[in-house]
Amino acid sequence: MQRLLSVVLAVLGVSALLVPSADARTPFVKPFMGWSSWSLESSTRAGYGTSWLNESHVRDAADALASKLKSAGYTYVNIDSGWNASLSWVFHTDVNGIPDADPARFPSGIPALASYVHARGLKLGLYAVTGLEKEVYDKNAPILGTSCRAQDIAYRPLTPSNGWGGNWKVDFTNPCAQQYYDSIVARFASWGVDFLKVDGTTADNVADIAAWSKAIDRARRPMWLTASAWPVPRSIGSSLAPYANGVRVDTDVECYCETVSSWDSSVKARWADLPSWLGVFGPQYRPDLDSMPISNNTGSGIQDGLSDVERQSVMTFWSMASSPLYVGGDIYFLDASAVSILTNPEVIAVDQTGSYPAQVSGGALQVWKKRAPDGRWYAAVYNLGATPADITVDLGIPGARPVRDVVARRDLGRFRGSWTAAAVPPHGSRLVRIG
Repeated sequence: MQRLLSVVLAVLGVSALLVPSADARTPFVKPFMGWSSWSLESSTRAGYGTSWLNESHVRDAADALASKLKSAGYTYVNIDSGWNASLSWVFHTDVNGIPDADPARFPSGIPALASYVHARGLKLGLYAVTGLEKEVYDKNAPILGTSCRAQDIAYRPLTPSNGWGGNWKVDFTNPCAQQYYDSIVARFASWGVDFLKVDGTTADNVADIAAWSKAIDRARRPMWLTASAWPVPRSIGSSLAPYANGVRVDTDVECYCETVSSWDSSVKARWADLPSWLGVFGPQYRPDLDSMPISNNTGSGIQDGLSDVERQSVMTFWSMASSPLYVGGDIYFLDASAVSILTNPEVIAVDQTGSYPAQVSGGALQVWKKRAPDGRWYAAVYNLGATPADITVDLGIPGARPVRDVVARRDLGRFRGSWTAAAVPPHGSRLVRIG
């Protein structure tokens, strides 16, 4: 009965609270859509950087998301690293080792911010890392609801864990370890958190992601769980599948410069790196290509660092991959071109089909295809070269088939055998529906 109820809720598009015992994840039918703060925290542009993260700016981002992108499906306001760190970047936790908001950054606290976000029909996300924080270990925090302390759950001999080596490895043979993660997620759930990004995931951290996932189940509040790193090692891609809803498959998209990103640092890497991950994913386990630098190229505020042609290629590639669609940039200054690219319903539909592509041809002129659950095919072409090029798609279907440009939202006619995208500009793309 429990399994049947979960399936019924999934079909209805509801995040089920009851989870089959063989699968620890909270089920989500479609990739999430929203915004993330890290791109602004990573920039060297004046007015941004790690000190940008505060309650006022997150509220502004929530207001912008609600007014400009929510109607197209963007609902997650995801706060990245630093929410529980001082402006000098010292992380802190409460007496039980549970992360708490920095009072200078978030004077009203996370529950009040979550209420603000939820009142606008949005969801709130937080950031965590793998391993046991050394601050928690050093103060030997008592683990809530147990007779254990933090040092009891540290692996011996003490071993650095996570992508930075900044935390201690956890001994998950001690039941108190799971109870520690349960206490953290129960607190997050009580605040109204809807999303959790766990960063720094290495090949040694599968048990960490499993613990976070089980804690989410026990908190009985649906939370999307992303296993993150720069990237997560491909070797553990399948091992994470029962626990995570998404997994970062590439390096940070940000250039760590005065813009959000650039084509070379490091947008174009996605075309080279996604193919090795294909075949791992399923209906509730998504490739996370990181945030999309599609926000602002005009006027005030940080610039994306991409042309409109490149921004459309990002939207197309992410959508073909059925990756989560989340904006990285200052959406308070969202420009008209970004709104047009991000809210195109036909492109969003390609992402939300949840199906995965196959790379038909690689190199500088690439062709990708995928089949949607309704049986129709989508094809995308990408010119990764330096000069305009024609790119031909073998339709692979008998008879003459209608082809529709879903970016331009216009029918191109019926084609037999193949269709050619003419004069695709450098770093440009075309996305068509066949049939």
